[in-house]
Amino acid sequence: MVKHIILWKLKDEFNNNEVKKGIKDGLEGLLGKISGLLEIKVYTEKLPSSNADVMLYSVFENEASLKGYSTNEKHVYVADNFVRPYTESRACFDCED
Repeated sequence: MVKHIILWKLKDEFNNNEVKKGIKDGLEGLLGKISGLLEIKVYTEKLPSSNADVMLYSVFENEASLKGYSTNEKHVYVADNFVRPYTESRACFDCED
């Protein structure tokens, strides 16, 4: 299995519950729609010690499934419409488990 973890810092003017809900609903809505995507969860409630605003935790069958997800039209639509316009920075960590 492959874990795919993303941390986003939102642009100040978009750091609100409506934007976070759109990211969460959009990404979590991909479960069952993309081959090899086993688990996906978006966290928007953070502790004060955090320096990111939103976290994505997802699990894939293998590295090929993760690559397929990254170019899947459903994922690209969510990323282009609900994530990228609102983010200032992104950090990614992928690993095998």
